[in-house]
Amino acid sequence: MSDIEIGRAKRARRVYAFDDIAIVPSRRTRDPQDVSITWTIDAYTFETPVLAAPMDSVVSPTTAIEIGRLGGLGVLDLEGVWTRYDDPEAVLAEIRSLPPATATKRMQEIYAEPIKPELIVSRLAEIRAAGVPVAGALSPQRTQELYKTVVDAGVDLFVIRGTTVSAEHVSKTVEPLNLKKFIYELDVPVIVGGAATYTAALHLMRTGAAGVLVGFGGGAASTTRASLGIHAPMATAVADVAGARRDYMDESGGRYVHVIADGGLGTSGDIVKAIAVGADAVMLGSTLARATDAPGGGWHWGAEAHHPELPRGNRVEVGSLAPLAEIMHGPSTVADGRVNLMGALRRSMATTGYSDLKEFQRVEVVVAPYTAN
Repeated sequence: MSDIEIGRAKRARRVYAFDDIAIVPSRRTRDPQDVSITWTIDAYTFETPVLAAPMDSVVSPTTAIEIGRLGGLGVLDLEGVWTRYDDPEAVLAEIRSLPPATATKRMQEIYAEPIKPELIVSRLAEIRAAGVPVAGALSPQRTQELYKTVVDAGVDLFVIRGTTVSAEHVSKTVEPLNLKKFIYELDVPVIVGGAATYTAALHLMRTGAAGVLVGFGGGAASTTRASLGIHAPMATAVADVAGARRDYMDESGGRYVHVIADGGLGTSGDIVKAIAVGADAVMLGSTLARATDAPGGGWHWGAEAHHPELPRGNRVEVGSLAPLAEIMHGPSTVADGRVNLMGALRRSMATTGYSDLKEFQRVEVVVAPYTAN
């Protein structure tokens, strides 16, 4: 891939977002009901390749259970209001009602409440009692402190999620999390990220992670590009990390690490294209926050929105479209790719002739920006 000259002292690689690419049909088609969209990671098989993002506007214990019943995996944010407050519903109602001018400051105050280990235990127990897979997420900064509480409470999958996570964090003031040692000593599979480059992902794969989240603060509620100048167009990021997965398989003698797209997935078409360029599954935030039964009640925000020193996100209004079951599986009454996400994935795979997700990663992709003539 040839570089573009920014100026005499700097060259840059041309990269692509999901809006810049499209998939094309092949020589055969299939019936949508003959297509499999099941996804297996470690010992767990899911009917859909969907993880609900660990964000308070998306996942509560109730919605984690509903996502599980719908065939996906709901990941609870173990640093959110559900582990800080006995009555988080009142806190969520306040966040929804905050005026824009004071929303960030008040959210910083709300999320300054200490995390209570006993609430971690009770929230995860509530999900487990429903008989669905249990997953919880911590940031790299809180993992050392709280992971034992999480594991002892019983999780099937452990998620370490940050804006960016590296296998080689360097600090002069604190002892960094040794991911390789941590994952090796843990008895549950770990999904870790975000990573947005081939090299960063390869290093995370070498830690023993079962899955790598691909993204860098690129979601609908993020202002990372405006505040830090950092951005990772997702089509290229996913394809680069899929390349790391391929090379790590050769390096490790066949160990497969799952690539999970996390960000920039606003419509069913984005989900389709994420898998086409190499993702095994997707982690959805704003897409599911639009559900009428989502805890955000038509609003969406992430951890970046209440960072105590440098907020890099907003509380955004995404509206309420349909129940979670309809957003996932339809039927849809809108034609813009926001409802019946899995039905659209099945139909796209069927239209292009592929029978399962691994096959679909081989579909032909073209560069075709919406802005092109």
